[in-house]
Amino acid sequence: MTPNPISPTIPLDSDGIHHGFLRMPYSRDDSAWGSIMIPLTVIKNGDGPTALLTGANHGDEYEGPVALQELTVTLKPEDITGRVIIVPAFNYPAYRAALRTSPIDKGNMNRAFPGRPDGTPTEKIADYFQRVLLPMADIAVDFHSGGKTLDFVPFAAAHILEDKANEAACFAAMAAFNAPYSVQLLEIDNVGMYDTAVEDMGKVLVSTELGGGGSATAKSIAVAKKGLRNVLIHAGILKGEMQIDPTVRLDMPDGDCFVFSEDDGLYEPMVDLGEQVSQGDVVARVWPVDRTGIAPIEYRAKVTGLLISRHFPGLIKAGDCAAVIGLNVG
Repeated sequence: MTPNPISPTIPLDSDGIHHGFLRMPYSRDDSAWGSIMIPLTVIKNGDGPTALLTGANHGDEYEGPVALQELTVTLKPEDITGRVIIVPAFNYPAYRAALRTSPIDKGNMNRAFPGRPDGTPTEKIADYFQRVLLPMADIAVDFHSGGKTLDFVPFAAAHILEDKANEAACFAAMAAFNAPYSVQLLEIDNVGMYDTAVEDMGKVLVSTELGGGGSATAKSIAVAKKGLRNVLIHAGILKGEMQIDPTVRLDMPDGDCFVFSEDDGLYEPMVDLGEQVSQGDVVARVWPVDRTGIAPIEYRAKVTGLLISRHFPGLIKAGDCAAVIGLNVG
C-alpha cells in the first residue's frame, strides 16, 4: 500500500509531554517545498488506554480547539496513566481559513474517510488518521458545533450501532461527558464520516454539537472542558472524580427529526432552541426576499419533541436544514 507522506515531528509513543506537528508536504505557488503543519501534542505516562482528541473537524467550530489548546498546557504526564493524543485543528487548512471545508481542495474532513495516501490534502489527513492514529486509540472525542450555518443546544452524542456492545460503550462515554443534553442518534448520512471510521474499528466515540454561529461562548466552552475531563476519567486515563450534573436525554431515530427548507428566502425561526414543539407546529417561516405582499411559507414539525438545532444565518436556501427536533427519552 502507498505510504502516507504525513509524518509527526515528535514521538507518538514516548513517555512525557511532546509538542510538535503532523507535517504534510504540500508544494504550492508560495512554497515550492512547503508543508502543512498541523499542531499536535502527545502526553504519555506508562502503559494504559489511549485517547485521541480532535477539534475543528470542520474549521469554523471552536469549542473543541479552545478546550484542547488549554489541555495541552494544563495536562501533565503525572496526571495520567496511558496516552493522550491531542489535535486541536483536525482540518487545519479549514481552521486557518475559518471555513467548514478546506480552502485547498474543498474537502469536508467528516466525509473524507477512509482517505487516500496519494489523494488530496484532506484525503491524506484522513488516511493518516485511519491507518496510523486511530489504530492506537481506545477512545476518541471529536468536538463539533454548528459552525456558521447552524446553532445547537449543547449536546454530546453517540450513534445507534449494529455492534450493540460498542454502542453501549459509546453511550456510557456520552453519559460520562455529561453535556446539558445527551443525544442518541441514527446517522442519516454516515458515508465517509470520521465517526464511522472510529466505530467500524470497534473504538469508543463521543461526538458533540456545542453551539454554533461560527463562534463560541463561555458556556459552550465550559461544557467542552468539563466533558473532556469527565471522559478522560471515565476512560481510566485521568485521575480524579467526574463532575456529573443533570442532562436531558434525547433520541434522533430517523429523518423525520429534520426539517429542510424547499425555498430560498428570509428565515424566521418560530421556536427557540430548547423549547418543546408538537407534531404539526410551525417551527420556521420563509419569507420572499424580492417582493412584499406575499405570505411566508410555513415549515412544520413532523415529530413531537425538543428543538435542538436551527438554521443560523438570516437568509436560507432551498435544501438547507431549517430545524432539528430531538425526541424526549423517558
